[in-house]
Amino acid sequence: MSPAGGRTLLEVAVALKTRRAVSGESRVVLRDVGFSLGEGEVCALLGPSGCGKTTLLRLIAGLDKEFEGAVTLPARRRIGMVFQEPRLLPWRSVAENLRIAGAPPGKDLDAIVATLGLAGHLDHFPGELSLGLARRVAIARAFAIAPDLLILDEPFASLDAILARRLRTELTSLVERLRSTTLIVTHDVDEAISLADRIVVLSPAPGRVIADRRIETPRLALTPEAAADIRAELAAMMAAAHGG
Repeated sequence: MSPAGGRTLLEVAVALKTRRAVSGESRVVLRDVGFSLGEGEVCALLGPSGCGKTTLLRLIAGLDKEFEGAVTLPARRRIGMVFQEPRLLPWRSVAENLRIAGAPPGKDLDAIVATLGLAGHLDHFPGELSLGLARRVAIARAFAIAPDLLILDEPFASLDAILARRLRTELTSLVERLRSTTLIVTHDVDEAISLADRIVVLSPAPGRVIADRRIETPRLALTPEAAADIRAELAAMMAAAHGG
């Protein structure tokens, strides 16, 4: 949770986002999506496939400016982004992929590399890495610039359950230590509960905010029973939004 009295880092007020289909028709993707994040806050953006989660991240990151509304961030800010695919430069080594993000060698980068288990892979090239390792490098690259805002778009997609759980633990360790303001997209309720101290739920398309749920208990102290209660509450909200 953001520290008491901490400043607001991100303000999202998307009134309308549309996309033109191949047929030429305009389709509403997002409508009336608004929330804010404070410094150090970790928020999961939860919703079904196709509800506009990735589109919203692109608006926040400034990769898409065609929408009605506003996204407000500090004028001087660094955004670290982890896409659904690792997007590493295949002709550069792991170390070079980290340095090209603007991260100088130092204790912070060494700690990130160590936490993600990459110390033995710095001389390897992306084509030599498993998907799990490539995702670790992508996460390390995002942290390496000491971001004011860390954005992750389903970073554990297509990984097996054991590996995804291990990477979630490593990500949580980094977020806790570096106090990164974080927004992570997922459609997995358990993943949202395990990673975030706040969950914003989007409806089926067109995406709109149907819930903004804070988790008062610190992540590492959340009991299985408390997690089960939150899971049931979120599932009921999402079922109601689906009309069932």
